[in-house]
Amino acid sequence: MELIVQKAVEIGAAEIAPIISDRTIMQVDSESAAQKQSKWRQIVIEAAKQSGQNWVPRVHAPMKLAELFSAAAVESFDLRLIGSLQPGAQHLKKVLADYSSEHQHRPRSVLMLVGPEGDFTPAELALARRDGCQPITLGPIILRVETAAIYCLSVLSYELLIDSGG
Repeated sequence: MELIVQKAVEIGAAEIAPIISDRTIMQVDSESAAQKQSKWRQIVIEAAKQSGQNWVPRVHAPMKLAELFSAAAVESFDLRLIGSLQPGAQHLKKVLADYSSEHQHRPRSVLMLVGPEGDFTPAELALARRDGCQPITLGPIILRVETAAIYCLSVLSYELLIDSGG
């Protein structure tokens, strides 16, 4: 998780919310969650300094997927995505193109959920879909969670943050 936090900051994530899913291998109690959050905050500060950012992304305490969706802040995202190994998930490029075509601009904020080893459970995917998340595929190769997170952030950064004028 430390690598994900560090690279997410370097790539430009505004917030990082660790999710405890049904298939998360390491479960945490509230005391260890607070310790982890404190450690991640330090990593965020160091990564922001190293990459020359003039703002520090917010890092949340680990939470269940249902808790994330019950937070009102999720509603503020223009586009909500969830990585999925299930059939029917669309390619990120297509989802971004469809959004731009429908809204006449690129999304300004994107929620990107990356699941644990073994993917989100069908119930978690259904919950995410009910809350407006579109399942996306990251291609034919199954990626480790660290790689998937960095890949998604890199693609989103390239597609959304690069000045279209040059």
